[in-house]
Amino acid sequence: MKMYNCIIVGSGIAAMQLANHLNDQFCILVITKSTKRANNSYRAQGGIASAVGKEDKPAFHYQDTIKAGCDFHNEKEVLNLVENGPKLIEQLKKSGLDFDKDNDGQLDLGMEGAHGQKRIVHCGGDATGKYIMEHLNSTLRHDIDILENRFVYELIIHPTTKKCIGIKAKDKNGQNESYFGHQVILAMGGIGGLFSITSNDPSVAGDGIALAYRAGAEIVDMEFIQFHPTLLYLKGKTAGLISEAVRGEGAHLIDESGKSIMSGKHPMEDLAPRHIVAKELYQQRLAKKEVYLDISMIDRFEEQFPTITAMCQTNGVSLKEKKIPVAPGCHFLMGGIAVNSVGKTSIDGLYAIGETASTGVHGANRLASNSLLEGLHYGQRLANHLNEQLIQEEVVIPYNDLTKDMTVNLPPLPDKEELRAKMMAYAGIIRTSSELKTLQDWLSEYDEWILNDMSLDEYSTETLQRLFMLQVAKLITTSAQLREESRGAHNREDYPTEDERWRQIHIVQSKKGIEMRERQHEYHQVEINA
Repeated sequence: MKMYNCIIVGSGIAAMQLANHLNDQFCILVITKSTKRANNSYRAQGGIASAVGKEDKPAFHYQDTIKAGCDFHNEKEVLNLVENGPKLIEQLKKSGLDFDKDNDGQLDLGMEGAHGQKRIVHCGGDATGKYIMEHLNSTLRHDIDILENRFVYELIIHPTTKKCIGIKAKDKNGQNESYFGHQVILAMGGIGGLFSITSNDPSVAGDGIALAYRAGAEIVDMEFIQFHPTLLYLKGKTAGLISEAVRGEGAHLIDESGKSIMSGKHPMEDLAPRHIVAKELYQQRLAKKEVYLDISMIDRFEEQFPTITAMCQTNGVSLKEKKIPVAPGCHFLMGGIAVNSVGKTSIDGLYAIGETASTGVHGANRLASNSLLEGLHYGQRLANHLNEQLIQEEVVIPYNDLTKDMTVNLPPLPDKEELRAKMMAYAGIIRTSSELKTLQDWLSEYDEWILNDMSLDEYSTETLQRLFMLQVAKLITTSAQLREESRGAHNREDYPTEDERWRQIHIVQSKKGIEMRERQHEYHQVEINA
């Protein structure tokens, strides 16, 4: 049996950054659900937010992040993130990544929503994620084991020490496999696949959160789900993301009559924080009105945004009319697995980074292009932490103690599309207590599945995927029902304003129950020179 020092579950930017920065002495396994390119990082269009401009400072980036996230952050973590941004960009440049430059040979910095400065560093116009991921994959050590098309369905917890010592997975033929290691890192992305309208890769469905929860880890702030305002929308379906960078270049959101939708709705209008723009567009769609992105003011659109251009052409959208039909859809989870500053969860030996984790850097609503920055930052930070640890000689694997009870007879699980439709309808952009209660009642019909601690070994990958989706849907719905205010990406029609009392509260869920935990504030006064 091969023993690994680190088992990394996932293949996005946080996972690959971690793998690239671990010492050569580490024996590493990267295992991923689909292929190593089937992740949200690869799809990312906008870029990396970093205060690298002449007039910009990390202090400004800090302020924009706090404001966009409605003051619900771990301020110390935000400060560390924005201060590390320029260093991370410089490291990528030195390692050979070629960022887009302007005519003077300087970094070509873009503008996006809720940013006060041009600070978005990008590659290939609107293909930043693809370029970064190809770069990180190309620089991986050749001795790192990479396994694709593996569905990880269980964390192996030692029955005596309660330490996470490995994972169970199913290969593409449904055969069970087990892998053991000193540290297990979950870097499996978000929850977009739980909603019928999403920008996410179809494989991203909250698996990491379900795994951690079922193992006993703490899950926090699942009510905060960002809906991106502009997804390409055709015949009732979405066909991909239209980057916020398009609005950063001057595009406007208009209704079917050509009237500006965001005029007078927010001081930043089309570049308002995402939750504000998404809510306005959702209300337009709810009123059966068409919504478009007017790109008539952008010269050389096809050159600046080749990925979006190709996507429009593939889906039969002509750019001659200079307007793109759009609608909001599920984009990013701010909550997730509760972790400390290096990604350690409440279970010994288990870490989480990237969108799977809740670090506190995004607050109640993520600032545009802070996601790739987060993945790079915490991937490197966890690597530095693990590099300083002593590598144990072996993991003690108890004989015959890792198996659970045999499977039991349970009712049929719902179809995935039915679950996605209900999540979009009842736990989507605008929520109410009655709709959330309807969803809770429906989910409770499957509590025998969700709450049962039976063995999962004999179930198919498809069944396990639906079980995990139900599990995470219940976590989201419970948190959304409990938070009786509107804050950031959590919009409650029956509680439309922010409540100072609720700003102090994290909603923490685990197998032990639900806890309303007081937030630990770490305020930092950031000095800004005039």
